[in-house]
Amino acid sequence: MPRYEIIIYWSQADKAFIAEVPELPGCAADGKTYKEALANVEIIIQEWIETAKELGRPIPAPRGRLAFA
Repeated sequence: MPRYEIIIYWSQADKAFIAEVPELPGCAADGKTYKEALANVEIIIQEWIETAKELGRPIPAPRGRLAFA
């Protein structure tokens, strides 16, 4: 799976952690815990990519700003 930047933060209004993928418009998920939000957004990333392919829409390449060991 491509490595997109994921931003996770606590939403007091939703009483949940929110995980957003800035490079994929509208791609976000939530969870009761940080780990749950991360796991949920990883599924949503795959679904976002599959849907974009089905609709013939471009899929942005990860920006690669993050370094992974």
